[in-house]
Amino acid sequence: MLKIQNIAVLTSGGDSPGMNACIRSVTRSAIYHGIGVYGVVDGFNGLIKNEFKSLTYHDVSNILQRGGTILGTARCKEFHESDQREIAFENLKKLNIDALIVIGGDGSFKGASIFSKEFNMPVIGIPGTIDNDINGTDYTIGFDTALNNIVQAIDKIRDTASSHHRVFLVEVMGNNSGILALNAAAASGAEEVFMPERQEDLSLFEEKIRRAIAANKSSIIVIAEGDQIGGAKEVFEHLKEKQLTEKVRVSVLGHMQRGGSPSFKDRLNATLFGEQAIVLLLQGKSNLMIGIANGKVASQNIAIAEKITTPKNMDYLKLIRKLSIY
Repeated sequence: MLKIQNIAVLTSGGDSPGMNACIRSVTRSAIYHGIGVYGVVDGFNGLIKNEFKSLTYHDVSNILQRGGTILGTARCKEFHESDQREIAFENLKKLNIDALIVIGGDGSFKGASIFSKEFNMPVIGIPGTIDNDINGTDYTIGFDTALNNIVQAIDKIRDTASSHHRVFLVEVMGNNSGILALNAAAASGAEEVFMPERQEDLSLFEEKIRRAIAANKSSIIVIAEGDQIGGAKEVFEHLKEKQLTEKVRVSVLGHMQRGGSPSFKDRLNATLFGEQAIVLLLQGKSNLMIGIANGKVASQNIAIAEKITTPKNMDYLKLIRKLSIY
């Protein structure tokens, strides 16, 4: 095995449940092999600002069940600049850090890959985003918890919707990706779903709303935030122009989707990913992303980790519309 003295771990981009479980796994796996661990504060910003904290076995106790990230996270425009990346590298050298583990999304991986090539710094990427929109893995940390949060919220909204015979437009996150919306709609029994990746025929949607109102029945419509339609408020305004909003209400779930204690699946996969990151570094490997392929933990070149343009499981859309009574 390769001799590594110290590693650094950071979380970047949007927070996702399971990041803390991954930090814990990285830290304890490294310590098990006699490697020192530094946590980087607030993502790539901490690399540039020289904000590190030493992580011990006890520092990561009782964090596995917590949402968010104890290290903090942020996006960092400065890391796009070569002189700022050089500052980051010098800060790592001062602490004798030999490798970097980045927990985040495709944008974080792009920056990490460039950094690795520029300074010959071993880098391993771990996919952490609720959107599950990274190519090269079937699963990203936080996706399962976010889905559970959304489905539970829709269940509560449906109670009110059915009591008042209303149509609810429920907006979910996704960062211009419809993957969360599609899966949540299928699992919650929604009557319709809108995704940024599709050009929707709103006239057909209007007819579905008319039938629901005429039948005096409730409906749940899941709408992904994004450029194609805009979101639930924009759909509401469209329906308002057609005088179809008397029984229609809007609920934007917002950041509650990404919070809370991680699910079993997020905890387990985050733990497996963190341990595997240390194994790969000790094997002298770099520029890899860890993920799930065919139900097993696997690694691929980090360059493959681009944003998915078409959601997986598009057959769910046919299922949703087949099961809708309107």
